[in-house]
Amino acid sequence: MKFVRVPAYAKVNLRLEILGRRPDGYHELRTIFQSITLHDTLTLETKRHAGIELRVTGNSELAGEPGPDNLVYRAIRGLSRAIGYRGGIRASLAKRIPVGRGLGGGSSDAAAALVGMLRLTGTHVDSARLTEIASSLGADVPFFLHGGRALGIGRGDEIYPLPDAARRSVLVVSPHNIAVPTVDAYRWLGRRGSGLDLEPRGTLTKGTAPTKLWRFCALCWSPQGGALANDFEAAVFPRYSRLASIKRELLRQGAAGASLAGSGSAVFGIFQNPAMARRAARAFPNDQVFVCSTVSGAEFRRKLGAPDFA
Repeated sequence: MKFVRVPAYAKVNLRLEILGRRPDGYHELRTIFQSITLHDTLTLETKRHAGIELRVTGNSELAGEPGPDNLVYRAIRGLSRAIGYRGGIRASLAKRIPVGRGLGGGSSDAAAALVGMLRLTGTHVDSARLTEIASSLGADVPFFLHGGRALGIGRGDEIYPLPDAARRSVLVVSPHNIAVPTVDAYRWLGRRGSGLDLEPRGTLTKGTAPTKLWRFCALCWSPQGGALANDFEAAVFPRYSRLASIKRELLRQGAAGASLAGSGSAVFGIFQNPAMARRAARAFPNDQVFVCSTVSGAEFRRKLGAPDFA
């Protein structure tokens, strides 16, 4: 039986700005994604009998989830239908990225499944079609076909690779017993007092949005990527003061910048070197911590065996 093993890298958002609600009910985003070395591992192998078998280790909740509800299962099924593959697949997912922390683990696993299936079957799918399948699984799944540093617009599913910045050390702090459902974070953003006024997109873009967009685009193309920023902090930090205190402590420990990861609840800091990140990790004895580094687009695609979208 043939098999492939694919890493599924986590991400952080170096910048995340929410411009307003779209007519389709989603939110219009501008974000800069960045891959980091923290990863899950997905193994796919062919089997004699048709059907998909999925085994998850490292997360008891996901291990007990019915297969068809899992993004990896759905990605394998969707790609199989697209390429006309009727054979059986056995998938083993070893989880290391914490769930519900804004690090994109589920989406990355789904993208790894798409890439893994192409490698396993020796099949080519047009990049536009592959991106369409990825987008149907989740808004940020298309990013995980590219990796590195990339601009995400629309729902976050329209991806434009950006020049890689210098490799940086990253400390991710994942607090125990705090998970922030993304749907709740968006709802909090729309409430009075959040610091953001999420009017429908058409209304918003007549006011302050053009200035915001130009500023954002300038930051995207700078080698350093600009200062970290995340609009979700205005809504999430008042409800979870512990997350705000983690950010403050990361900065106190010498981080060049710190920010909420996605909608949370993980918080990350950027450090000059791994030694500084390891020392800072000692300040969080009651949390789950990961000392990582950024991953370039070329390294990401080489290790994943991902298609070249350039």
